[in-house]
Amino acid sequence: MVDDSTNGPAGRVVLIAGATSASGRAVARALLDAGAVVVAVGSDRGRLEAMADELPGLVTELADLTDQQQVWPLAMRVHGRVGDVDGVVHLVGGWRGGGGLPGQTEEDYRVLERSFSALRHLSRALWDDLVGSPAGRITIISSTTVEHPTAGGANYTAVKAASESWMQSVAQGLGKAGDRGAAVTFRVKALEGLEERFAERVVALWHEDAAALNGRVETLSAD
Repeated sequence: MVDDSTNGPAGRVVLIAGATSASGRAVARALLDAGAVVVAVGSDRGRLEAMADELPGLVTELADLTDQQQVWPLAMRVHGRVGDVDGVVHLVGGWRGGGGLPGQTEEDYRVLERSFSALRHLSRALWDDLVGSPAGRITIISSTTVEHPTAGGANYTAVKAASESWMQSVAQGLGKAGDRGAAVTFRVKALEGLEERFAERVVALWHEDAAALNGRVETLSAD
């Protein structure tokens, strides 16, 4: 972990959760190009290995982030391999919906809820890292449906709203700890096609003032 908080992402250790998605690969590539140490975490060994082949210098870790019993050991392994973590990019997610309110099944909800569980586990396990970093950053992808819920997307939007609430709690905690850390939520209507734009914004988080960023909810669009 570097001490110069004006150095952008260069030298920062950034963990990407759900890293093997298209957005995860875009973020990893952008951060590596900016000089960050990037830890890609996923639950599919084959996809992680393919990602490592694609992006030289990438550090990979296999873990199911929805399982708290795997998250704490993961944090210890990361500490041992690359040191304390300066940033978390949380991309664990997915979509299930449709059928109006009667179609919001328990099975679908449990699948969607996994992303919120992963966020809770990971932010708690790496809390001391984020607070102790001179430039701690944590960010998630949420949805514009939080402001405009629909019956057919009720499960999905409820989980995204819970995740946003959790991020505001993280922001409050980071604020109490000083003005060096920031929790930022990005909302999208759909992430497909915005992967590079999102990657640029992630890199920019380390070029912006933490106090101004902390607690921000920003909508990304193609415009």
